[in-house]
Amino acid sequence: MGLMSKILGESGSSRNTEDYVELDANEFEMTGTELERQVRIARISDKQDVIDIKDAVYDGDVVVADITRHSTQDRTMEHISDELKQVANEVGGDIVQKDDDQLIITPAGVGIARERLGR
Repeated sequence: MGLMSKILGESGSSRNTEDYVELDANEFEMTGTELERQVRIARISDKQDVIDIKDAVYDGDVVVADITRHSTQDRTMEHISDELKQVANEVGGDIVQKDDDQLIITPAGVGIARERLGR
């Protein structure tokens, strides 16, 4: 399979984990550049984890939070979602749940498109 076939795909082909390369974030360290915003990754295990997420959003960062430890019907998750919706509203940002495994929360000036790219 050629490089372009791997990138664009071929009809009837399936992708394997070998088709992907894991990148080490430390290799891409930014030097001498002040960042206004960062994309932060979080895991919500309990209500205590919400504090760090709220702080990051108030500081202007985008947060992608893993919520796989909770079902969407979980009362704790409902409370956490409501709390994070309030934060997004307070800062003029946005919040969306991606499938059943992630919440994405943004600060002011960053919206989340509800349509997926591509097919």
